[in-house]
This record gives sequence, C-alpha cells and structure tokens, in this order.
Amino acid sequence: MDLVGTGTITRVAPRTGRAPEPDSDRSFQGRISVRLPGFGLALALGGVATLLGHLAPVVGAPVFAILGGIAIEHFRQPSRSARVGLGFASRSVLQRSIIVLGTGLSFHQVVTTGSSSLPVLLGTLAVALLGARLLGRALSIDNDLRTLIGVGTGICGASAIAATDAVISASEADVSYAITTIFTFNVIAVLTFPTIGRLLSLSLHSFGLWAGTAVNDMSSVVAASSIFGRGATSFAVVVKLTRTLMIIPISLVLALWRSKQSRPGEGLAQRPPLVSRIRGVMPVFIVWFLLAVTANTFGLIPRAWHGALSEVAQLMITVALAAIGLSTRLRDIRRTGLRPLALGAMLWILVAVTSLGLQLATGTLG
Repeated sequence: MDLVGTGTITRVAPRTGRAPEPDSDRSFQGRISVRLPGFGLALALGGVATLLGHLAPVVGAPVFAILGGIAIEHFRQPSRSARVGLGFASRSVLQRSIIVLGTGLSFHQVVTTGSSSLPVLLGTLAVALLGARLLGRALSIDNDLRTLIGVGTGICGASAIAATDAVISASEADVSYAITTIFTFNVIAVLTFPTIGRLLSLSLHSFGLWAGTAVNDMSSVVAASSIFGRGATSFAVVVKLTRTLMIIPISLVLALWRSKQSRPGEGLAQRPPLVSRIRGVMPVFIVWFLLAVTANTFGLIPRAWHGALSEVAQLMITVALAAIGLSTRLRDIRRTGLRPLALGAMLWILVAVTSLGLQLATGTLG
C-alpha cells in the first residue's frame, strides 16, 4: 500500500522487488553507497539500451531497457543489496525524468495547435481512458494495470506510464506489462500507419494529426510521420507535445483519488487544513514539472538546450525502466495472462479509428 504524503510517495510495504531505503544511514555518503550497486546496474543497462535504441529506433530504448532487465532478472536475479538502488532508479530517477521533459514543453503549444486539433486530441484521450475502464473491467483486469494501459494509450506511452506509476505506485509486473503492451502497438503503428495513410489519401496535416493523437511514444510518432512525409512530422510533434501536457491533470486527479483511498472514513473534523490537503495530493515532481514548463514558456530555457535536455530525459526514463525490468519477476507477468494485451489492442484500434472519425466530423480530414 502507498500513501501520497507531503509531496512524495511513501512506501508502506514493499511490492514484488522494490525495497524501501533503510533509515539507518541518512548521510549523503551513506545513501550513495547503499544505492550504488543497484543504480549502477540500472545505469549500465540503460546505456546499452540507449545504444540499441539508436540502432533500432522503431523499437526504442525503453523497450530494450525493460525487456533486457526482465531477461537478466529471469536468468540471474539481482542481489538483495541491489534492491535499494533499483528502487531509487525506478522511483526518484523516473520522477526527475518527467521534470526534465517539462523543459521541452510550452503552455503556448496547446493554443498554437489550433481548434482543429484539440477536439481530436481530447476525444481520443476520453475514448482511451473510458475504454480502459470499461473494457478493462469487462476483461477482469485490475485497476492499476488498466489505468496504466489507458494513460499509456491516451497520452504518451512510457512517459505517461512513468508519471502515473510515480503517483499510484503500481507493481513492477503491471508497469512492465503496460509498457510492453503499449510499445508492441507502437511498433505496429510505425509499420502500418504510413501505408494506411497513403491508402486513405491523407494530407500531411491530417496524417500528422492522426499520428500525433493515435501513436503513443514520441519516437514512434516521429518515425511514422517522417516515413509518410517530412511535412507531416512538425505538425505531429506539436500535437504530441500538446497531448503530453495531459500528464498534468491526469496525474493530479489520480493523486487525489489515491489520497482519498488511503484515508477511508476520515471525518470533516479530522481533515487537515486546505494547504496541507493540497500538498498531500500534489507530488513534488509534478510541481517541478509545472515550473519547468513555465520556465520554457517564458524563454528561460534556451532553444539550443532542448535537444540535449530531451536526450537526458530519455536516458533517465530508460534507466528507470531498466530498474523496473530488473525488479520484475516473469511469473508475475505470466499470471496476468493475455487479457491486458487484448485490452491494449482494443484501445489502440479504438483511438486510431476515433482520431480519423473526429477529423472527418470536424472537417479536418483530407
């Protein structure tokens, strides 16, 4: 069980591999020495996954990281001393990567995408989240897993799953299965979307809007749109960045929901002051994410830094996902069965069809 405390997520009881850090040595040097074995392992695997991701961008570094971690854990389980560092990488590094992602976003981008893209973006997001809830429940998939698959499909793949996991703290099996499911259909989208777009005679603008709203990961959005035509890429990226901003309200709603779950039966007289309640449902990393977006909006972050910061964020996410993979037990994933994969397939098709349907309805398909 996890509680959303004063802006941070507090581990009450460890789950399937993530161990809480010991309280015996809180000095900086002590924390480094305790975290180093596991963090070093995750960092090494993340570096290898990043190189493989450059060689095979259709697959992407996050997939190599988490699948590589799962494979290593299956054949040689990391030592007990590595668990603290793996927990740090899968939680704190993950949260900081979301903050770095914010340095490449601007609130102004939501407006500049125009009224033609917002109905499609919000419509596909609603379909993904509602579909995950209803279809996931019909398939008897647990709440955390269907939430992760829903936000991964509706918002931005691994980044949304990372942000959501940082709030709800799902099990490693759920995170691994959600990311694997999402990226499976990312690869399929990259291979099929350009051909389908040409068969439908989509314009560069329409295909960019379709890819930006129906393909989950940024690297896959860029890959699919660049295959279709260079002019589609810039629009697809702007739509995708706007879609990424949906991490903020979704994370806040989930944090509030989880906070209420953790305090059942609390009476009005027992409720803390308003400021304390706000702090309790807003994890610190989301506040820093908002500040990063604001700084970029006002031009405090030079454009020349965006490329490097994006690479840093991607590496941090890759390291965090490597740690999650190294903490994941295959038997937990096997127990999940094929139902989450079926949910991912249905949501992917629903979002893709909804995006084209909304473009047709709003007169932007062409």
